[in-house]
Amino acid sequence: MAQLIDASVLDIQEKVVKISRVAKVVKGGRTFRFSALVVVGDGNGHVGCGTGKAAEIPDAIRKGIEDAKKNIIKVNLDNTTIPHEVIGEFGAGRVLMKPAAPGTGVIAGGPARAVIELAGISDIRTKSLRSNNPRNMVNATIAGLAQLKDAEELAKLRGKAVEDLK
Repeated sequence: MAQLIDASVLDIQEKVVKISRVAKVVKGGRTFRFSALVVVGDGNGHVGCGTGKAAEIPDAIRKGIEDAKKNIIKVNLDNTTIPHEVIGEFGAGRVLMKPAAPGTGVIAGGPARAVIELAGISDIRTKSLRSNNPRNMVNATIAGLAQLKDAEELAKLRGKAVEDLK
């Protein structure tokens, strides 16, 4: 599992992925609240997601941002893309991510695109393989990005030099 990062030292940007109205049925009728799914990142290899719920939309977004800042992870990048192919899974959500040549751009669906852009990846190909539920897709994308290993890390795990891996 990746270690968590202190958000106060980063230049954080946020993006609201989904806002939904949720209802609680009580004796006097329904009470409505808003739930917000928010992704934060610095565009330089740090990204996180969080959810917030409140009676007003701005409060829900603010709570979501605070939650997301607590869950920031470091992503291993290879210039503008990812070092290798990976499949991230969370619940029924499953996202396939493949490295792409410079100039390809971000080929990704809505929830996965928000995570990838805020992580600072500008060349990648992705495909949602199962559920298109935004919460599961965001969490699956972050889980996949957390699995990425660079060549130095892999060489150290195997007890070899970086040149021997190629």
